[in-house]
Amino acid sequence: MAGSSERRQELARFLRNRRARITPEQVGLPAGARRRTQGLRREEVAVLAGLSPTWYTYLEQGRDIHPSPQVLDSLANVLCLEEDERKYIHQLALGRTTEVPSDLDDEGRHLVTQVTRITGYGPFPVYAANQYGEVVAWNKATVDWYTDFGKQPEGRRSMLRWMLTAPEARERIIDWAEDTRDVVARLRAAYASRAADRRMNQLVRELERESPEFRLWWNEQHVREQHVRPRTLDVPGLGTCTFQIAVLRVMDSPFHSIVVHLPIDGAPNSSV
Repeated sequence: MAGSSERRQELARFLRNRRARITPEQVGLPAGARRRTQGLRREEVAVLAGLSPTWYTYLEQGRDIHPSPQVLDSLANVLCLEEDERKYIHQLALGRTTEVPSDLDDEGRHLVTQVTRITGYGPFPVYAANQYGEVVAWNKATVDWYTDFGKQPEGRRSMLRWMLTAPEARERIIDWAEDTRDVVARLRAAYASRAADRRMNQLVRELERESPEFRLWWNEQHVREQHVRPRTLDVPGLGTCTFQIAVLRVMDSPFHSIVVHLPIDGAPNSSV
């Protein structure tokens, strides 16, 4: 299956990337004066994880082998993976890839548009996004604090694309690099279940062409799942405000989510 092949290749790239980042000292091995390999050797990872060196080599080559959850957890321990990264290799090795039927997508979009319209009357941003990160509905506060997605062509109304390519994004988001890198890492986590999705791959290729920062951060292969996180925005006329950003799932439309901004310190601090 094409999807399985794509996930195997992504898993192989990820394992090689993380192996290169672990020093022998981190796992209790002598560094040695003449090591040519950056990070650990394949044989060292295999021994530490209790695996055959040949079998582990096949795994890093993307061959059609099937590691168990226990083997994946052992590799996660050896490679010092964080919890989101551990889940990521499980998804790549054991998960499924699907392309979303367009009728379900349209039905979900109608639902989240209604939800956003009803809940988004307040002064703080509320918007809905689909499984590709495209903004499909937003309130007036989203326009005020971020941008008017209605002025962008449909299919390019992406918060990540705006953050990467719009000059105003770098001015409005105080920790622009860290915040944008975090969103790229969450796209990487989502990619694990959609490695064979043509639309997902097209999005990645487009962002690689449009943004040198995206190319750099994507190739770093940082992985982060959805967590509540802070973001500080500074907008002329509105002031500075730090929000907790929470992503709410829509049970009747699992391919959409509602993104709400909860001010940490109450009202924005005026910058004018």
